[in-house]
Amino acid sequence: MKDFQTVATFNFAHEIIVLKSILDHEGIPYLFQNENLIAVDPLATFAYGGILLKVHPNDIEKVKKILDNLNSNLKIV
Repeated sequence: MKDFQTVATFNFAHEIIVLKSILDHEGIPYLFQNENLIAVDPLATFAYGGILLKVHPNDIEKVKKILDNLNSNLKIV
């Protein structure tokens, strides 16, 4: 996981629920940095720069396509 790169940033924990399900279904390894911290204290999102979605460099393009699809269909990402 040390080679993972940040692909997207989210402000609140509720924004990543659908995305987590999709990434799990696709079998893409991921890490949401600061997820638990911001779930407990939503105002911490401003101090820590939000919830960072990190994925392996080999999966970046696939994840970007998933994010684009979510953004155009659900308007939450």
